Amino acid sequence: MYQLALSLWRTCVPYVVAFLAVQAARLGVRIDDATVSSALTTGFGTVYYAVFRYLEARLGRRWGWFLGAARPPSYQPKAAAPTPVDYSSLPEGG
Repeated sequence: MYQLALSLWRTCVPYVVAFLAVQAARLGVRIDDATVSSALTTGFGTVYYAVFRYLEARLGRRWGWFLGAARPPSYQPKAAAPTPVDYSSLPEGG
């Protein structure tokens, strides 16, 4: 149930942000060219990344070259650190 709610939340948030931006524009908030350019660059980069990650996951690793490397990163959990040995409790000569 949590996963469904999370997916819905992640779908709705961009629409809420877009709605607020449109309302701000209707209220007369002016956005300069640099801000528009920055927003378009961010949007294009996000879409580009999403498209090629999808292609990489569905059609093979070769699509990863469009993201700079033909293999996605692997995030492995860190191995547990070895437990230190207390050598003072060992008998001498052993």
